[in-house]
Amino acid sequence: MKPLTLAADAPAALHALLIEFSAGKKAALARAVSIVENHRAGSDRLLASCHSRLGRARRVGITGPPGAGKSTLTTLLAETYLGAGLRVGIVAVDPTSPFTGGALLGDRVRMERVALDPNVFIRSMATRGTLGGLASTTREVCDVLDAFGMDRIIVETVGVGQSELDIARIADTSTVVLVPESGDSIQTLKAGVMEIADLFVVNKADRPGADRLRNDIELMLGLRSGATLKGVPAHHGVDLKQVNPQRIARKVARRIDAEHWTPPVLRTVGTNGEGLPDFAAALDRHFAYLEQSGTLQARRRTRLQERVVDAVEYRVRRRLWTDASTQEWLASQLPALERGETTPLAVAEALLVRCVAAGTLTGLVQ
Repeated sequence: MKPLTLAADAPAALHALLIEFSAGKKAALARAVSIVENHRAGSDRLLASCHSRLGRARRVGITGPPGAGKSTLTTLLAETYLGAGLRVGIVAVDPTSPFTGGALLGDRVRMERVALDPNVFIRSMATRGTLGGLASTTREVCDVLDAFGMDRIIVETVGVGQSELDIARIADTSTVVLVPESGDSIQTLKAGVMEIADLFVVNKADRPGADRLRNDIELMLGLRSGATLKGVPAHHGVDLKQVNPQRIARKVARRIDAEHWTPPVLRTVGTNGEGLPDFAAALDRHFAYLEQSGTLQARRRTRLQERVVDAVEYRVRRRLWTDASTQEWLASQLPALERGETTPLAVAEALLVRCVAAGTLTGLVQ
């Protein structure tokens, strides 16, 4: 791996940490993750030093509703990777209470089977009010794990609904885990989390309704991609009874097609590991597709662009809304807003003009 370096003027403690980090010491990894997660002094320098090593690890996202068995599947998948001699990093995100501000961080309790393995590193993170199913620094923590030399990084989101889609922004492969109780066939047609999946997993497949849910999802996928009726003659007299949309979509999903990827719908039973080999194989098959089609490079390039945009937005917000004169000026505009003499958009435009004229944002690079 490429050596990690820091500028000569970096604090001595950060240099010492990077030496231990480069030597593969997990205690140094834990300290580095804490620095990045909490935006402590030196976090920007640390991330900059890690950047040259990024891109080696495969990032697998696992999302789905509460109680779907995400932690159990994460543990079983980690065991599969460990059995193949790989090093695994796990980032498990738990919700922060809007009332107490605390978080249970109970996911790692469910992962005790792998928690003590020397080739596993588990970091539990709280959302701290961030929407989207992840914590604000989940992506940066994944970068640290990647630079440390992890072969696989598994990101487990909080229990999500239909609109928490951030996992698709940080993972190479996004897996949506559902259970037979996830809803009727209409749920499979709704936009949102159902559209980001590269793989679907119907967990707790030993329960009634699992096969029906799988068929509903496959029908939705076939209708969305057109796979179910591809090759069917477009004329009268076709026996539609011979056209089985679920079977056709399932067959298409098994192929590696450089032109198109149809998400497979897999059955698993987390309590006994049933279906895990198929799950792991599907993840490998999807990564092969990403590489062959050029989609992997495109996704990772988009990820880098989003990192730049996010960094700029964070610095602008921090610099702008901590400026006392800006806050005073904004407060002076509120009476006119209340009287209807101006509008929020007009005040925003005036604020931007004022910031440029006054040089309010000149401290961004400091």
